[in-house]
Parts: sequence; C-alpha cells; structure tokens
Amino acid sequence: MNRYARQMILPEVGAQGQAKLARAHVLVVGAGGLGVPVLQYLAGAGVGRITLVDGDRIATHNLHRQPLYRMDQVGAFKAEAAAKAVAALNPDVTVVPVTGWLDPVNAAAVVAEADLVLDCADTFAVSLTLSDACMTAGKPLIAASALALSGYAGGFCGGAPSLRAVFPDLPERGATCDTAGVMGPVVAMIGALQAQMALSALLGLTPAPLGQLVSFDAARWRLGGFRFDRAPEPATALPFIAAAHIAPGDLTIDLRMEEDRPFRADALHLDAAQAAALTPPPGTTRVVMACRTGLRAHHAGMALQQRWGGEIALLAVPPPNDSLLIPSS
Repeated sequence: MNRYARQMILPEVGAQGQAKLARAHVLVVGAGGLGVPVLQYLAGAGVGRITLVDGDRIATHNLHRQPLYRMDQVGAFKAEAAAKAVAALNPDVTVVPVTGWLDPVNAAAVVAEADLVLDCADTFAVSLTLSDACMTAGKPLIAASALALSGYAGGFCGGAPSLRAVFPDLPERGATCDTAGVMGPVVAMIGALQAQMALSALLGLTPAPLGQLVSFDAARWRLGGFRFDRAPEPATALPFIAAAHIAPGDLTIDLRMEEDRPFRADALHLDAAQAAALTPPPGTTRVVMACRTGLRAHHAGMALQQRWGGEIALLAVPPPNDSLLIPSS
C-alpha cells in the first residue's frame, strides 16, 4: 500500500496534492526543538526536498525537547544527524544539510531556491532576516516561537504581512530556553503546528495559513489566535547586515560583553547606556549596532534613530569560526 494512502484519502490532498508535496522544496532554518517535529512531519508527508540550515551541535541539555537525536550523537552537527534520521524515516525525501548559520549575506540565495520557508531558529536576527528576505522574494514564511509553557506559529510574507508588521516592538529583554526553561511537548506542539501550516500552504488550502497566527498556552490550556491580513508594515525598519557588509566610514558599536572576542579591531565596545548617549562623529556614513542575538542592537538603534537622522544597521555576531556552507546542488 502507498505510504501516503491515508493522507491521499483526504479530498484536500488526493493524488494531485501528493504530487505537489513531492515536487516541493522547503527551507528549514533551525534543527532544534521546533525543527525536529517540523522535519519529522514534513518528511512523513512526503515533501520532496528539504534544505536544512543549522550550525549548532547536539547537546545533552537539549535532548528533552529534541528526541530525534540520541545520546551517542552528542557533539555532532544537528543538521547532519537530522538528515540521516530523515533518510531512515522516508527515503523518498532528500534533506540537504547546511552546517552553518543563516545571515544577511546568504539569506537571499537560500530563500530564492525554496518554495516555502520555515523559521525554526531562536534569534531575533535570524527571524527578521528571513522575514525581510521572504518579503523581497515573495516567498511564504511559517515562523514560530516557544518558551516555557507557551508559544505561537504564524504564516507571514508571500502576500501576507511580514513578521515586522505583526511584531513591530521587540521585548526589552529576550528570555531564552536557557534562562526561562521550556517543556518539550509545548515545543513539539508548536513545531507540529508549523508543519501543518506549511503543508496547508504548499497544498493551497483555504482558509490560507498566511495571515494567521495561532497561539498555545499550556499553563491555562488555551488555544488562541487571530488573523492579521491587513497589518501595516512599519514605516521605518532597521535592517540586519552581515559583518562583510560593513563599509569604510561606518561606525561599528559592539554591545556584547567585554570578555567576548572582538570581531572587528575598529569596533567601539560600549554598553547599552553608553550607546544610548552616543553622538556619531561628523563624517559617519552609517552606525552599525552589534550584539549576539540582535535584540540589544535593535533597541540601541531605535534609541539612536530618535535623535540622529543618519543610516543605522544591525548586526548579530555569530559564534566564532562559524560560516554558512551553501550546498552546490
């Protein structure tokens, strides 16, 4: 019996829909807690080609929410381990692992090759970079976030408003799974929701998942959500750039801790208060605010934008010695 028989019985799928999935090329950025259920369900559904981008390695403290990986794989690249696991789950599916980080240098190229993009990453910089690239390319983006006992998934771009339109104001402080904790099943539920939204978008089901946000609160056992089809795009948005985009005349402000390894010899190492009081010297063509995730850089850039009319860009500094390796095929 065809392994997709129970799926193809659905009038929303059928033989034509299954053929669509087999021809589809999906970009998944992040192979962690969200990426694991996304990969399992997209592979199970028969999505033909998946490009998987993740520069991180398997760690013991993450395994409670990443059950695709085993203890004997700790230290291996997630993308490579996930590709092997998916090959065993469904040999019909090709997963191309990219063991590196997505950034503004390579985002446009990898997004352009895909029919649909899933943001399973865990930094503001990656999420907003993907949203900007998808808006430019007209590609649908299924983005999600999960933390502690709650999370959301939504369909952006591809004719719907961007992530920036729905979340124009970033939080002052960004909690992470390391600082706030997270329950594995909560992440799995949000990841599964992402996969369902992706399949619905690929199949062209209505109502469309694009322009829809769905939230889940496990502490109160509540599902919620709303449509945002008419959310306005922000008038001014600070773009993320890569270190390679820094030009002569740029003033680069490094907001990371002083003990972090400098990524540029000419960068000023300031804290948030010092950056807020900064007056760019005459002749500055652009100010580049840099931090680890992009959150502090965003707030510092927004504060500077209120009193300086020059160009401002943001930069997320990746872990040392990491680069995105674009596959040749």
